[in-house]
Amino acid sequence: MAGPNFRNITLLQMESFIALVEEESFTRAARRMFVTQPTLTKHIHSLEEAAGARIVDRAAAGVAPTPEGRILYDYARRILRLREVAREKIQELGGNGSGTVHVAASTIPATYLLPRVLGGFLKRYPAVRLHIQAADSRDVSRMVSDGEAEMGFVGKQPADRKLLFEPLWEDRLVAVFPAGHPWSKRGSVRPEELFGEPFVMREEGSGTRETFADCLLKSSGRNIDALHVVCEMGSSEAVKEAVLNGMGISLLSVFAVEREAAAGKLGIAAVEGCPMKRHFYLLYRRNFTLTACHERFREAVRESRLSPCLPGGKRL
Repeated sequence: MAGPNFRNITLLQMESFIALVEEESFTRAARRMFVTQPTLTKHIHSLEEAAGARIVDRAAAGVAPTPEGRILYDYARRILRLREVAREKIQELGGNGSGTVHVAASTIPATYLLPRVLGGFLKRYPAVRLHIQAADSRDVSRMVSDGEAEMGFVGKQPADRKLLFEPLWEDRLVAVFPAGHPWSKRGSVRPEELFGEPFVMREEGSGTRETFADCLLKSSGRNIDALHVVCEMGSSEAVKEAVLNGMGISLLSVFAVEREAAAGKLGIAAVEGCPMKRHFYLLYRRNFTLTACHERFREAVRESRLSPCLPGGKRL
């Protein structure tokens, strides 16, 4: 049980513990913190005494947090993030236009959309620094809600009432298959045809997967469990590579495959009766105070007009 010394935990001890959890080694964590290993070990012992519990398991394979340590790690990250927020707000009072925007984004916005927006934004506001972390839509919503990220981009509306959201860019999912596939000359396929092909699926929690599952159930009366799934993968890039290498077909955002489709490396087709249109959303906490750099970033993504380039001006 945590004792009275818990209130004496320092930020340096928290930083040391975070480094240890992430590096999984006392030696690497000490190097990252620019301290000696005995000093780092002392910080961890002090934390364990304050917590009244062992916070890491030490084994030959490496260091891992205990259940108590995982709780402390999660809260330590939030506390250090708040320190950064305080620093940034003080900096902004100086009027130099600097600051950091911490963003979490699902695969499609992080990989294909935000890079198109950020080049111009950073040229206009060179003193702003961006930190972008990619995750699936479910985790992005959680990260923003928990304060691990300030703003987020997802492919589905969040259910969390602590979050505000607004639609930004329209997307469409399309059937994707290798060049030379029998569907290559077709502009569309029937939903029931998808069940006869080996299928490469996005992971649970993905907005792409949930949009596809909802539409497939409405159009065919069958759920995605009836597909012949040969592999599940954690990103659109991984799925795309699998399709390029002949593992099967898939359903992906048109933004993810526009280059390969234009180069003739992949075929794409609409799914009849299943348009699978969606929006990507910007989200942030209701009680989050937007600084000047956050306001500028929000305006930049609001003003952006993104649409995929399909081969020969093709429309789906």
